[in-house]
Amino acid sequence: MTTPDPSETAGTPEGHEVDLPHRPADRPDTGSPGSAEHAGGPDAAQAGGRGVGDRLDGHRAATPPSRGAWTGAETTRAPAPGSGVAEEGRLIGEALAEVKRVIVGQEHMVERLMVALLARGHCLLEGVPGVAKTLAVRTFAQVVGGDFARLQFTPDLVPSDIVGTRIYRPSKESFDVELGPVFVNFVLADEVNRAPAKVQSAMLELMAERQVSVGGRTYPLPKPFIVIATQNPLESEGVYPLPEAQRDRFLIKVDVRLPDAEEEFQILERMSVDPPAPRQVLDPEGILRLQEAADRVFVHRLVADYIVRLVLATRRPAEYHVPELAPVIEVGASPRATLGLVASARALALMRGRDYVLPEDVRDVALDVIPHRLVLSFDALADGVQATSVVERILAVVPPPRPVWRQQPGEVGPEFR
Repeated sequence: MTTPDPSETAGTPEGHEVDLPHRPADRPDTGSPGSAEHAGGPDAAQAGGRGVGDRLDGHRAATPPSRGAWTGAETTRAPAPGSGVAEEGRLIGEALAEVKRVIVGQEHMVERLMVALLARGHCLLEGVPGVAKTLAVRTFAQVVGGDFARLQFTPDLVPSDIVGTRIYRPSKESFDVELGPVFVNFVLADEVNRAPAKVQSAMLELMAERQVSVGGRTYPLPKPFIVIATQNPLESEGVYPLPEAQRDRFLIKVDVRLPDAEEEFQILERMSVDPPAPRQVLDPEGILRLQEAADRVFVHRLVADYIVRLVLATRRPAEYHVPELAPVIEVGASPRATLGLVASARALALMRGRDYVLPEDVRDVALDVIPHRLVLSFDALADGVQATSVVERILAVVPPPRPVWRQQPGEVGPEFR
């Protein structure tokens, strides 16, 4: 069984319009092509989070958005020098540029690492050996600052090796707690699928609760904290596939591609003799401020409703005009996917120099947030159906709200109605 071509979109009525700041005459329409009305199905609930749908009428005092220096993504107008959005965008752009000075290509992976960090999530990198997964994570940690630890997962690993254990001190005639190597800001879980189930389950508490229990006491992990795990999809011997429960703990899963010919030549020139050394751009306190800035990014109620409809379409495809996916999806995305989409879209909007989320931000992160949470049916797996193609079909059919750019250039900040 195969899924239809994502380019074949289903017909839907006209959509909701969202007022945004003045759009220059030379700016292309950012509304998605085709229809922009809500797809069928029950009215979706408003997504959670601060700033989601809290203002639907009137003007909203906000810093005007800017042109994202590192993405080239156009927005309406540049913010005033020294404003919050401008300074935050400059810091993020500088940090990403420093990482890309070391890593050739893999822009998507590097940018999604920053999205996961700003959204307080965890990231799973999957790719064949030698595509700079470990190097990218180490370089990223050096650039953004904070403590870093690499854990090489092996079949003989036990939970106490990573979270810590109690050690008897004869001189004190008592037990002391020796904390494990996970008490750092950045944890690189290299080849996480090589660890047995006991170790993988021990990762659940520290990833979800950001704390570790040892000897009857609970120890909080430092802030900020992020787990970046890598896995090799090729090997099958000595490998323990990640269970669905742990895959759902990762905010983002990135499929790391092989470089093309031009990138391969740049790798040869840059890394063969004297590899560049990254410099630190941020620090833990700066990361926490950027995370708080991402929390303040505004999400309109119609954009939040679009996020909810995308997730519900994975659970009840027939109600959202994709009945052909009903025999393909065995288990749809959980509510954690809804929260992950909101958090990731906010982070991406901040990286693009805006303090409000557009539907295109949601669409850009959907292929990184949703596919690894889906459980496909046996027939779909036998037919070679990929979870990404399922999400692409949903994105093609479920229409986003259509942004309408205001024609009053003197007004500051986006207005939604």
